[in-house]
Amino acid sequence: MEKEKKDNYRLTELSEPTEGQLSEIMKEVAEEAKYKSEVATQKYFQQMFENIRQKKKEWSVKYNINFENA
Repeated sequence: MEKEKKDNYRLTELSEPTEGQLSEIMKEVAEEAKYKSEVATQKYFQQMFENIRQKKKEWSVKYNINFENA
């Protein structure tokens, strides 16, 4: 579907979208959801690794443990 035809449809319109418009809308929603999921997963693991690094630092002082080779 051409971009300008797709962009002409608004979900607030009283008429139903055509099959092509609906397909394009759903495709874009799926792509955005996938992207947001990947970003969220990346942030989650970055935060998890930062938490591990911080705990290792705290515990190395508190329990006199060397985590360099752990």
